[in-house]
Amino acid sequence: MRAYLLLPLACLVFAGGASAAPSGPARLNVLHIISDDLNADLSSYGAVKVRTPNLDRLAARAMQFNGAYCNYPVCNASRTSFLSGRRPDTTRIVDNFTPTRTHLEDAVFLPEYFRRQGYRTLKVGKIYHEEPEWEDPRSWDVDIRQPVWAKRASPDQVIRRQGPSGIVIRTPDEDTWDGQVARRAVEFLEDSSRSGTPFFVAAGFRSPHLPYIAPEKYYALYDPAGFAPRAGPPEHLADIPAMALTYLIKERSFPRFPTERPGDTIAAYYAAISYMDAQVGVILDALDRLQLWDRTVVIFHSDHGYHLGEHGGLWAKMSLFEESARVPLLVAAPGRPAGSTRGLVELVDLYPTLADLCNLPAPGELEGTSFRPLLEQPNRAWKQAVFTVVNRRFPPGEYDPAAVGRSVFDGRWRYTEWPDGSTELYDHDSDPYEYANLARQPARQQQVEHMRSVLHAGWQAALPARREYK
Repeated sequence: MRAYLLLPLACLVFAGGASAAPSGPARLNVLHIISDDLNADLSSYGAVKVRTPNLDRLAARAMQFNGAYCNYPVCNASRTSFLSGRRPDTTRIVDNFTPTRTHLEDAVFLPEYFRRQGYRTLKVGKIYHEEPEWEDPRSWDVDIRQPVWAKRASPDQVIRRQGPSGIVIRTPDEDTWDGQVARRAVEFLEDSSRSGTPFFVAAGFRSPHLPYIAPEKYYALYDPAGFAPRAGPPEHLADIPAMALTYLIKERSFPRFPTERPGDTIAAYYAAISYMDAQVGVILDALDRLQLWDRTVVIFHSDHGYHLGEHGGLWAKMSLFEESARVPLLVAAPGRPAGSTRGLVELVDLYPTLADLCNLPAPGELEGTSFRPLLEQPNRAWKQAVFTVVNRRFPPGEYDPAAVGRSVFDGRWRYTEWPDGSTELYDHDSDPYEYANLARQPARQQQVEHMRSVLHAGWQAALPARREYK
């Protein structure tokens, strides 16, 4: 049986030396953990059927952001955005086919920025998107990349398949790809904790991205009979624009959620989450053992959300509904209290926030906002709105702003505009699952106009007042 051995098959890139570390007090380290295609179905977020004890453990000592949103709901576009600190309208990357630096040239990405500040930057797994053109060697001192076979299971490992995308394997965690990612990240932490040089360690798990490959013991946690899609009342689909429903887009064949034994697919996705959670636990154990919590900022999040059959059969991402746009985000920072906040934040805010927490001057061209004040006062007033966009030009290619759907959420109201002129308005106070599109109701036109003005005023108009930074 072929094990998922990391070292013989991984791509190691040793880039040039980092800049000399400036003198002064010891600086905080950074541990950046990213999960691929993970929605907010974690037990600390209220998904009581999902087993995530290790992320619960992290949440118990972190700030949990209940109002965190991606700026683009697909892997490459989202990662390019939050790693560059720029929004998709600036990166002009709205697909998984355009290499990272196509339009960004010499922009300094998040890990490269820390490298220039004297940090040792070490990466294992999927941080940037896949394949050499999407990676960014100048960001890292050590770069161990996801190999092609990380998306596959060797036939001699497979016990059975569950639904169209679930793959059950009989393999010890340490011989799986994500298991190796966790264990190599631990080696990075061990080596770095002895070096005395501040570190930026990034660990990118490919789970729960499909195919949902996980060892048998994680599949055993979930009975498919206990799960069904939250499709919503059938009549609600009549008021939702066709552009909002990926499975209706004729220009590209987006999959529809399985109608035959749908619980198999939901249970498989959750098994992949629990498997990923166990690998996070390996890293958390190392933080405990090495006593790194009091000098390391630990951040966990996904690149975007994920659909499991909502709205008549949405599957995966590429929508502007809550399930696709919202992400889990946990931040444990030394000296900051644990808790939760409903303050609105965006993934583009991560770059300036990490720089701020490490007392580094963030580059001026970033388009996010440090949410460090929310870590100190989680109930304070903050951003008025967050913004998510998605491309509706197929096949994808040159960025066309006129072909982009745009959504704004202010904590209660979600308003969305599509290139064909159709619109959506949802009131989360009474309709958190976004079933009732109010955009054409006469009684809601004042709210439509208000949210339209927020959307068109843009992200800069929604920033917290300057006094909120103090």
